[in-house]
Amino acid sequence: MSNELNQDSDRDSHRSTRGDLVVGLDAGGTRTRAVLASAADGRPLGEGVAGPGNALTVPVPQLTEHLVAAIAQAVPEPARPRVVAVAGGFAGAAGTANEPGRVHALTALTEALRRLGIPAREIRLCSDIEAAFASAPGAPADGLALVAGTGAVAMRITARHCEKTVGGDGWLLGDDGGGFWIGREAVRVALRMADHRGADTALAALVGRELGVPDTVLPYEGDVLAYEGERLVYEGEGGVRRPWSRSAREAYRRHVLPAVMAEPPVRLARFAPLVAGAARAGDVLAGAILDEAAGHLADCVRALEPTPGESLVATGGLFGPEGPLTAPLDRHLGALGLVAHWVPDGSRGAVALARLVLDGGPATHPEKNQ
Repeated sequence: MSNELNQDSDRDSHRSTRGDLVVGLDAGGTRTRAVLASAADGRPLGEGVAGPGNALTVPVPQLTEHLVAAIAQAVPEPARPRVVAVAGGFAGAAGTANEPGRVHALTALTEALRRLGIPAREIRLCSDIEAAFASAPGAPADGLALVAGTGAVAMRITARHCEKTVGGDGWLLGDDGGGFWIGREAVRVALRMADHRGADTALAALVGRELGVPDTVLPYEGDVLAYEGERLVYEGEGGVRRPWSRSAREAYRRHVLPAVMAEPPVRLARFAPLVAGAARAGDVLAGAILDEAAGHLADCVRALEPTPGESLVATGGLFGPEGPLTAPLDRHLGALGLVAHWVPDGSRGAVALARLVLDGGPATHPEKNQ
């Protein structure tokens, strides 16, 4: 998004200096996004993006720098005195005001605003999921939120705060249905095909190529099966399977296993797009993985005891118009009488929360550290 205040300053300096402004922040595990908006109507005026913003895993000095960078891009210097409220949704900042993540987020945000000369009189902190929920039309106060990226978690939101959490227990103990889980399943079905426990799947070739397995030991001809962007492309009727000898199968396993073990476990999430591409091309096992993942996510929602028609917001890289889990999840949620509203992130929700706090909603004041 271009910064409208910078553009306006060249055309109409008077119009660009009228009215209160608010800033909404979406600070997640991969990036921090700041959106500047009108306090009157929430119209976005500028945005900035910087590095990770997880308040539990990013050291406070680094988190401060990322906040400074993102906010500075979003808010031109002449407009900074007009910012009256800031709301931030931070990964790792769920819970009460004394939780470490919230303390870190408040410390970093307060210092970032001080450096930039932004005198916001109201500051509101929440988790990134609470902010994402507020991004739904009308900024609802109560309902359900579902996040599926590398991990997966569902929350019940009451009065704009997390009341109950299901899932989100990390790659070792949970996160079923998330990107890590999908990527791990891709490797598992590939290994099952290699040792004769499972059916044929294009994932054996796709996973093998991603891990550097030589084409000579892959189960498909190298010049027939191709992966272009997010789409699996076959030349011919369903691709060409070469005879997969016992020695080739063993060589495949000898390459795959150490390659996987040499990386951090969460790196398996990078195979999720391969599963999506194979499913779109008609691979049965890849489609089954996505459907099972959607079923796990629906189970998380079911555990929140939803009522039919209740507000449900979904966010994360596995959802959206092109998300591989959007369609299968919709089918599962339909049985619960629910329809998911997808939002790209929590920045718009944070803007809504910043505007609400001006109307007397709960705030977190730096000087009180609440």
